[in-house]
Amino acid sequence: MASKRAFVPAKHLFTNFSAQQPTLTRSMATEAPLPTGTSTLSPPPSSSTIHQPPPNPFRQPTQCTLYTFPTLEPTGFATYPSTHLLLPTRKDILHKAITFEGDNARSGTASTKWRSEVHGSGRKIRPQKGSGKARLGDKKSPMLRGGGVAFGPKPRDFGTDLPKKMYDLAFRTALSHRYKKGELIVVDDSQGLGLEIAGVHENSMERYVRDVLGWNGLERSLFVSRERRDGLFTALEADGMQNKARATEVEWVDVKDLLAGGRVVVEKSALEALFREHEEDLAPQDRLRPFLRSWSQGEMLKAVAAETRAQV
Repeated sequence: MASKRAFVPAKHLFTNFSAQQPTLTRSMATEAPLPTGTSTLSPPPSSSTIHQPPPNPFRQPTQCTLYTFPTLEPTGFATYPSTHLLLPTRKDILHKAITFEGDNARSGTASTKWRSEVHGSGRKIRPQKGSGKARLGDKKSPMLRGGGVAFGPKPRDFGTDLPKKMYDLAFRTALSHRYKKGELIVVDDSQGLGLEIAGVHENSMERYVRDVLGWNGLERSLFVSRERRDGLFTALEADGMQNKARATEVEWVDVKDLLAGGRVVVEKSALEALFREHEEDLAPQDRLRPFLRSWSQGEMLKAVAAETRAQV
């Protein structure tokens, strides 16, 4: 007689075998002991030790060299915001500004007469039929010599609009372009662009100005002053000097003048006047007057601190 154990299902045998296996109480991975010593990492900074973010490079002040005229010897430095002399060259904005200036400079006075405005009789030139020629009305017809002009020009305004903020940005962009290329010469206000020499004949002054332009490489340059300088202005307005260079006052300068020609020679006061006139697109704290005030105060504090350290 067969044993009763032979009739036990195989799945129960495997179940009992797995139940008799020893239970592992430790993982197969090697457990590293937790560090008990002090960490070499620095503790997280507290609210009092958090440093300020690094300064924005596009907000840093820009130094501009001051020169004397006509010797062009450097005498010092002038500091201006980067939003005035370090702007990227935006050709699209410069193109819009120059187009705006050109459109508003057009006089638009061209005028012609239509057939109703031409003086003459209204009699019909020839009969409507029977002549074998084209039909024709009076002698004021645009097809006849001396008649009116068909679709001719009439006085009109070619001016276009441009936002003031965009034009101000284009103005400072043109100055920044000249500054980055080394073509902006800022003259100290101690002498300015004055070339008044007592007892010098007008022809001698023209020859002297021509020599100054040649020595310094200032042919075809633009001279900008706060007010009219008779010596330089009169010499450049003489016959034969118009193509040498051009001198103008600060209120008559536009974007096209700044980009055309050789270099831009401007007085320090005239440059600051241009900045103050064209900065409406900037926030009040980024404009020139608050910057110069804060910068002068900072320089004064630095000087006082240096004197204090020297005394100690």
